[in-house]
Amino acid sequence: GIVNEGDPKTKYIDFLLLQNHGWVALKKMPLRRRSRKELLVNEIQIMKENRHPNIVNYIDSYLVNEDLWLVMEYVDGGTLTSVLVRVLMEEGMIACLKALDFLHSNNVIHRDVKSDNILLGMDGSVKLTDFGLCAQLSAERSTRCTLLGSPYWVAPEIVKRKEYDTQVDIWALGIVAIEMLEGEPPYFKESPIQRLIARNRYPPLRMPSKMSILFHAFLHSCLDTNPSIRWTARELLQVQAQGLQGKVSSPDNPQL
Repeated sequence: GIVNEGDPKTKYIDFLLLQNHGWVALKKMPLRRRSRKELLVNEIQIMKENRHPNIVNYIDSYLVNEDLWLVMEYVDGGTLTSVLVRVLMEEGMIACLKALDFLHSNNVIHRDVKSDNILLGMDGSVKLTDFGLCAQLSAERSTRCTLLGSPYWVAPEIVKRKEYDTQVDIWALGIVAIEMLEGEPPYFKESPIQRLIARNRYPPLRMPSKMSILFHAFLHSCLDTNPSIRWTARELLQVQAQGLQGKVSSPDNPQL
């Protein structure tokens, strides 16, 4: 029940879906390695079960010979990496927090939040994509310990091989926020990257004076090395309306 039979080319011409969905994106993925198969089945399962306005939504999937074709909602404005503009900051972060709050409330960790996986629509929509590394938590397994994710955005608890939960996505979103303002994530030209993340309490900023007090407050909320003190997506959304007031004078963040 994961994939459909038949040839997607009979139903899709390039990006055009001959039904009611309008334009779609087609992702063709080889299935020759068993480990790859498991990741792709996981990606489809997560996408089928989690639909949200700020997530690139699943439409269809087909098995053709040894290739899996994944049919997804088409987002026409490119990735956040290509449009790192400060004006998008607030709306982009709110949209990502809504997507993460939705996933986390369903006990799903994305595990690969980064600017390349945040898509922008020409209509101003912001959507999270690429669910290949997602993990589904359960009552029996409320944490994970696999070393996964893209190096610059990975949370310290993952690097240190500790058990981790949905809060690793919040750390990654904090790194995306720095990337939007500075043009690249911390340690971008340094190595070994994982040792630097594990050793330091807080990522170094190249342009701290260009950041408002509220922006610093947002970063400190996302980038606490203690995941239990790190704010959740829901908490960050709740204070967004108040401009993160209250966090500025928080005793947990004397730097502010």
